Order: sequence, then C-alpha cells, then structure tokens
Amino acid sequence: MWKTFCGWEEKYQQEYLDICTGVKGVKLLYDTYFKVIMNPDTRPERLNDFLSEILGRKIRILKVLPNESARIAAESSLLIMDIVVQFEDGSIANVEVQKMGYLFPGQRSACYSSDLLLRQYKRVRAELGNSFTYKRIQKVYTIVLFEKSSADFRRFSKEIYIHHCEQKSDTGVEVNLLQEYTFICLDIFSDIIQNENRKIKNRLEEWLVFLSQDDPEMIIKLLNQNSDFQKIYEEIYTLCLNMEGMMEMFSKELEILDRNTVKLMIDEMEEELAQVKASVAKQVEEQVAEKVAEQVAQAKESIARELEEEKQKIEEEKQRAEEEKQRAEEEKQRAEEEKQRADKAEEENMRLRKKLMELQKL
Repeated sequence: MWKTFCGWEEKYQQEYLDICTGVKGVKLLYDTYFKVIMNPDTRPERLNDFLSEILGRKIRILKVLPNESARIAAESSLLIMDIVVQFEDGSIANVEVQKMGYLFPGQRSACYSSDLLLRQYKRVRAELGNSFTYKRIQKVYTIVLFEKSSADFRRFSKEIYIHHCEQKSDTGVEVNLLQEYTFICLDIFSDIIQNENRKIKNRLEEWLVFLSQDDPEMIIKLLNQNSDFQKIYEEIYTLCLNMEGMMEMFSKELEILDRNTVKLMIDEMEEELAQVKASVAKQVEEQVAEKVAEQVAQAKESIARELEEEKQKIEEEKQRAEEEKQRAEEEKQRAEEEKQRADKAEEENMRLRKKLMELQKL
C-alpha cells in the first residue's frame, strides 16, 4: 500500500488523504465510485430516483446493458463515467459524464442515440421474430452531464444548467420520434448552488449536489435539508475506512485519468496539427488564388490592350475609307462639272453653227 501511495504524484497523494480524513468528499460521478454507490444491480432505487428526477417521470431500471457503442478515441478520453440501462417499459437510457464538454454535443449525441436505437431494433426484432412491429420499439434517452460544459452552453446562459431536447412537429401533430436528450452543465450548477444565499430547490438539485460536490460545507448543507442522503454518506465513510479497497479504487481512477489525459493530449495535439495543416492549406490556397487572380488581371489587361489597339486600327481604317470616299465624291463632282461645261460648250457650238448657216442663206 505504501509503495502504491508513494508512486502517486504529490497532488493525488494530498487528494487521497483529504478524502480519507474528511477534508474533502469523494468525486462520486467518477466511474468507479458511481458504480459502487449507485450500482443499479445492488442499489437500483438510487439510480431509479436520480433518473426519474431528470426525466420528469417515474422509471424503474430493469437491467444494465453492455455498452457496445463504437466511440471514437477522442471521446473516450473525455468520458469519466458511462452506463447504459434499460427501463421496465423497454426504453433505454445512456448516462455519461464528460470531464470536458466535447465539440458538437448535439450532433454527437444524436449519433450515439441513433446507435442505441438501432441496437434496440435489432435486439427486439431478433426476440420477436415474425410478430415484430415497430410499436415495440421504445424511447432512447441520452443523458449527458458535463463536469466542464462546452462554450455553447456557457454562452447561452450562466443561470440555466439543464437542457431537455426532443423532436417536435411544427404543426402540433403527435409523432413519437423516440429520441430525447438531456444535457446537465455541472460547472454552471456549481456556480449557482455555491452562492451563499442559494437554497437547494428540489430533489434533482439534491442529487446533483450529492454527486458533484466534494466541499464538506455543501455536503452538510445537503444533509441539513434532506437526511435521506446520510445513509449513502455513511456507506461512503465505511468505504473510506477500508484503506486497501479505497486505495485500489483511487488507483483505478488515477489510471483512467492518466490514460484519458494522455489520450486527450494526443487528441489536442492532433487537432492542433489539423488546424495548422488547415491554416497552411488555406494560406497556399490564398497564395494560389492571388497568383491566379494576378495572372487573370494581367491577361485581361493584355486582352484589353490588344482590343484597344485593334479598335484604333479599325478607326484609322474607317477614317482612311472616309477620306477615300470624300475624295471620290469630290472627283465625281468635278467630273460632273466638267461634263456640264462640255455640254454647255457643245450647245453653244451648235447654236453658233446654226446661226452661221442662217447667215449663209442670206
């Protein structure tokens, strides 16, 4: 045990001692502790009550389902608890806690909800065979608790910590589309509930305080309001007395935390690399676009210059043609005038001849 303890980082040694001595409470949303205290097989009433408060209706867990969802690596690094349960009415709930709110929570949750829905369809169809109807497919609830919520939720409101989402028709017609989502922002809830004058309003908030708060003052505040949680805290206290078991659980959580931290660092580095690549690609694209634009501009300028020169040549040809035409007109006019003078001379000559002939007759 001592060797295990000495192998931890100093901050984790202090955290472990704080838990064992009561300076701080246990982080019950972490997978190992949650599945001991809220075990749906041994303590079904606790998870039943918690999920009933979230969903706003009484539910009863029938069994825990194997979680076969093929999560991508980046997401497993952010999960600190994940459980899938089936209720007595056949509906399914996926409850998970994320250390940090992942990007695109809506799209991501929709994908995993659809995966659970498809798994339910395949299972029910296999069980019922030819008697299968789609009426036997029940709702799928996706419940996500964020230890640190994503920016979308924080920007939306610092006063609202729980968001329920479902698909509805714009006409009001009732169509059971089976998928519902609940997002709970524990960081926003903590900011609200730790206000000195803020009371714990309802049963759901009591559960959230119990699961997310490790401050002894908040624990005392909860117990003063509802002594039902005292029995659970006594179980936790008994758990802490078993130093060997407690150290084993804490070590397991540290292993998960270390593994997930490494994964998260790799994911962040890969994301940063992708951003750098995208930035470089964008710069290259901009440079190519700029060069192409410059070449196009030069080509346009060259074409415009050639067109202008051609236009000028045409204008000059036109002007020469006009001048030729004008000279031809002048030549024609001179020829006309010469003809008129010749005609007049001929007429005068004829008149004189006629006159001469008349004189000769005399």
